[in-house]
Amino acid sequence: MTSNANVSYLPGSQADANASETARSIQRVFERQRETALRLRSSTREERASKIRRLKQAVLDARPAFYEAGMRDFRKPAAEVDLTEILPVVAEANDALRHLKRWMKPQRVAPTMMMFGTQAWVQHEPKGRCLIMSPWNYPVNLTFGPLVSAIAAGNTVILKPSEMTPHLTAVMVKLVRELFSEDEVAIFDGDASVATALLELPFDHIFFTGSPAIGKVVMAAAAKHLTSVTLELGGKSPTIVDASADLKAAARNILWGKYTNNGQTCIAPDHVFVHESVKDEFVRHCREVLASSYGETAQAQMSSPYLARVVNQRHTQRVAGLLEDATQRGALVLSGGSVEQSECFVAPTLLTNIPPEARIMSEEIFGPLLPIVGYTKLDSVIAEINAQPKPLALYIWSKDEPTIRSVLQRTSAGGTCINHSVVQFVHGRLPFGGVNNSGIGNAHGLYGFKAFTHERAIVRNRYQLASLFYPPYTNFTRKVGELLMKLV
Repeated sequence: MTSNANVSYLPGSQADANASETARSIQRVFERQRETALRLRSSTREERASKIRRLKQAVLDARPAFYEAGMRDFRKPAAEVDLTEILPVVAEANDALRHLKRWMKPQRVAPTMMMFGTQAWVQHEPKGRCLIMSPWNYPVNLTFGPLVSAIAAGNTVILKPSEMTPHLTAVMVKLVRELFSEDEVAIFDGDASVATALLELPFDHIFFTGSPAIGKVVMAAAAKHLTSVTLELGGKSPTIVDASADLKAAARNILWGKYTNNGQTCIAPDHVFVHESVKDEFVRHCREVLASSYGETAQAQMSSPYLARVVNQRHTQRVAGLLEDATQRGALVLSGGSVEQSECFVAPTLLTNIPPEARIMSEEIFGPLLPIVGYTKLDSVIAEINAQPKPLALYIWSKDEPTIRSVLQRTSAGGTCINHSVVQFVHGRLPFGGVNNSGIGNAHGLYGFKAFTHERAIVRNRYQLASLFYPPYTNFTRKVGELLMKLV
């Protein structure tokens, strides 16, 4: 984890002193949140809803500040700030406000044959003190979305946003500190040392969004305290375009999903498998989409108000390295390919003829490079997908129902769209999450509420039927047991 935080540029002794002070502040807030977490176990729906309403309104009021900060951090267009940062938080808040009463209500459970004579229900109780660690690519969305769920579930929260988008983080820090008492919701910005200090604490739940590599670090830290985790990770999300697909619609939608936020999206189409019989036509449509969306030349694309930049020069160098490695190994650039590292600019690029040993085929791209791989047999595509870690998303473009069923049945992914991409994230009634390498647990709506909730099983006895099984055991006891084994 690389830091852009100011503490990194201080002299050693001063940096150490600041780190120590931050660690003490974190410990103090964590201790303060203990009593609040206990109190919030009995918090009402209205108390939780009031905080969610205030958070939603504060985010809406801060839109101009978020626009300016998004532009300064990576030239994010205001429309993308609205659609990918603000709108998902507002939708998450509204969904919680509509359904919180039902989510909080104890769920009655009918007795099984074994439990005849009892009453049972599931009671949703807050997990307690929670940590939300969010990434830089959609900092507002991926910080405040989980925060809505944590508040809805009745928890205290400490937030740790990324230091790599300092202007957006500064707006969030100001918003949170003005809106909440730190014993309920606190926020700490800073570099990896802050994250390390937080991970040393025995939180009741950790919600982390980021790379699989850092996810493993978070999970290892949580294991020391047996802390439950929700890990929203990533990976290489494949797209399949078969011969029956609407190629023009596919090209426009896939490139929208890929190049929004300049490819820095965990569920963006990472690479595309296209049937050889329609590959040339698909590529032609892709070129037309790039020209109409961002401009026909690299200079026009650099000046486009609709294309965000790579977040910093280090990541620009990383993406450029993937491109250089692929082309040196024989990959063909179909469109784009320009890089201006000082401007954090990598042109929207289409690639083909990529050898399997190229790094771009094994590393998550997280940038504006789109490998297009031709295929003739669907079995080979499915085998290639199954040979890799399970992806966060898998997209299918097809009008052929047997093909769609085959892909769904023979692969595994966190989520899938058929003839669409990325919109599974904004479907508030679906679970959003990965599987194994791409994540653990789910978020959004009811699933987000449950992520921050312990589902407590409660049984109330009405009749003392269990006394039939108390020792000393008799033949009657055994006969009742044998009867139950036939009935249950």
